[in-house]
Amino acid sequence: MSHYAVIAPPFYSHVKALEALAVALVERGHRITFIHQSEARPLLGDPRLAFYAVGEHTHGPGSLPRSLRLLARPNGLSLFRLINNLAGITDMLCRELPDALKTLEVDGLIVDQMEPAGALAAEAAGLPFVSVACALPVNREPGLPLPVMPFDYAASERARRTYQASERIHDWMMRRQNAVLARHAEELGLAPRRGLHEWLSPRAQISQTLPSLDFPRQRLPACFHAVGPLRPPAASEPSEARRAAAPLVFASLGTLQGHRFGLFKKITRACRRLGAELVIAHCGGLTAAQEEKLRALGASQVVDFADQPAIIREAQAVITHGGFNTVLDAVTGNTPILALPIAFDQPGVAARVVYSGIGERVSRFATRDMLARQLQKVLTEPRYRQRLAEVRKDLKRAGGVTLAATLTEAALGGTKETL
Repeated sequence: MSHYAVIAPPFYSHVKALEALAVALVERGHRITFIHQSEARPLLGDPRLAFYAVGEHTHGPGSLPRSLRLLARPNGLSLFRLINNLAGITDMLCRELPDALKTLEVDGLIVDQMEPAGALAAEAAGLPFVSVACALPVNREPGLPLPVMPFDYAASERARRTYQASERIHDWMMRRQNAVLARHAEELGLAPRRGLHEWLSPRAQISQTLPSLDFPRQRLPACFHAVGPLRPPAASEPSEARRAAAPLVFASLGTLQGHRFGLFKKITRACRRLGAELVIAHCGGLTAAQEEKLRALGASQVVDFADQPAIIREAQAVITHGGFNTVLDAVTGNTPILALPIAFDQPGVAARVVYSGIGERVSRFATRDMLARQLQKVLTEPRYRQRLAEVRKDLKRAGGVTLAATLTEAALGGTKETL
């Protein structure tokens, strides 16, 4: 039995994906400890997983809610405050992880690509680690846009120049976090590196994406494995028979954007215009009065949380902000997507939804009529389900959480040559 530590951003979707991997490893006899600030503890739902709190002096009570508020409204100056906030979390972890790893006597680390402090601490301690891409992979390639950029894929020289310019802008904006990593790397005697993509494991890189859901990649390392969604094993295959008098649409803007009442109103009016039944899950972002208003406008159900995979299996379309986990649930459920991206990698996810042919996107600032027209396409044109059938072939071959657990065991318990 080995003891592995998990280092991830303290955000619901990332923790839940890694929790599924952690539980799979626990069921194989390993011990798993998540390490982060104390307010991240409630994100874990399985009592078999341990939690070790760090950052008491710099990231005590109230710190995580402040981070989540910035994440929920990443506009203008608040975006730079958010970047500084995330750099502060990385700084705290770089300071505190080395002692935590010694205290816990871990044998290896499972590190979310979005929190490079875990990779830095692992290297400093001489411990093996695996990198996990819960969101779009941060691996860079010439000729591909960064996942946080909204660009469509094109092979032209003009597109390549656009991608290169956007990388420079991105790296300038992220200079605070890069400086934090460079300083700690120097203090610990590690080679300097300049971004998330340079802190990835040489042993195993595990991604939730699928080749058919990404732009064409040519230079992924041999240790990169696209395993698909990190979810508990499904009890059975989803049913393909789901027809009703009116089409069913499921709408969710995720755990951080569920407060966007105005956008939900526009979605509700568009569905009413099409005669579609609408189920909204706002993840606790709306008040009871706002819920009632949406019902009055025509929404069939408005709830805080729902069994998202089950509802998506029954729906004829999913409206999402472009959260990667919701997109993966839609692929699993064989349900076309209408993406309304808001921030972070959501525009990049939406671009890949369109590129893969499994749905459409529309600006969140679009009119109700434009939204309704795009939704009508997704509901009625067969090409989206035809493409979903192809993507689902990738999904069935991918291996999921079972393969991810096997790869993790090999990487953390053996040598690079065993993978």
